Amino acid sequence: MRTVYVNGQYLPEQEASVSIFDRGFLFADGVYEVTSVLGGKLIDFDGHARRLQRSLGEMEMRAPVERGELLAIHRELVTLNEIEDGLIYLQVTRGAPADRDFVYPDEDVAPTIVLFTQSKPGLADSPAARAGISVITIPDARWGRRDIKTVQLLYPSMGKMAAKKAGADDAWMVEDGQVTEGTSNNAYIVKNGAIITRQLSTEILHGITRAAVLRLAREAQMTVEERGFTPDEAREADEAFVTSASAFVMPVVKIDGVALGEGTPGPVARRLREIYLEEALKIAI
Repeated sequence: MRTVYVNGQYLPEQEASVSIFDRGFLFADGVYEVTSVLGGKLIDFDGHARRLQRSLGEMEMRAPVERGELLAIHRELVTLNEIEDGLIYLQVTRGAPADRDFVYPDEDVAPTIVLFTQSKPGLADSPAARAGISVITIPDARWGRRDIKTVQLLYPSMGKMAAKKAGADDAWMVEDGQVTEGTSNNAYIVKNGAIITRQLSTEILHGITRAAVLRLAREAQMTVEERGFTPDEAREADEAFVTSASAFVMPVVKIDGVALGEGTPGPVARRLREIYLEEALKIAI
């Protein structure tokens, strides 16, 4: 039986509940983070904690716990659920006022905080990473503040389903003729040895894994270009990949049915995955 955390209590998942008036449920008025666990240790916790604080600030929401307590909760859940490899999902909402109202509740309404674990044995040794994944391109119909990691995930979910129906693994979203990002990851192409990914703005999520991977790429003397790229450029690339907290560096071998290079994970993506996992494990806590 899995133990979860809800508003200060560790509970069996069957006993966990939040109010029907919670604004996360009624308005998607909440933010979240997902932290990977490898070998029982948290991967890039500090980065996720910093981004959570930023998201809360952008949403004018107060933090329900301090960083130290948040770390303690993560570690306790890893212990209670005996997680060796897996994920910890964290969600904070604006809370549960007495009734539904579009206007934000008074400040005395406490935020709701929920955490739960997902066991993923062999998370870093993914068969998909060895074979690569396929993506399709779809229009980007999300709201304008994608830099805030909100729980407004309906359109990305619809994108995942569109990919599944098309026989692909994921979708890359396109706005004004350029790729923004994947449904749950940042998107990259590689051309003539250069790693190309969209620059940071309100149009994409400021990925924690993205930041680490680009830093490591530059330290390895790889060329990095932070700019937009078109679907045509992507289909003509030498290789491609995505990054996220749960997929790390995941090679993309097919875009809109077009195979890239040899149709297998390319050397840049393979190397970046290798050095990212090596570095992440060194500093895991």
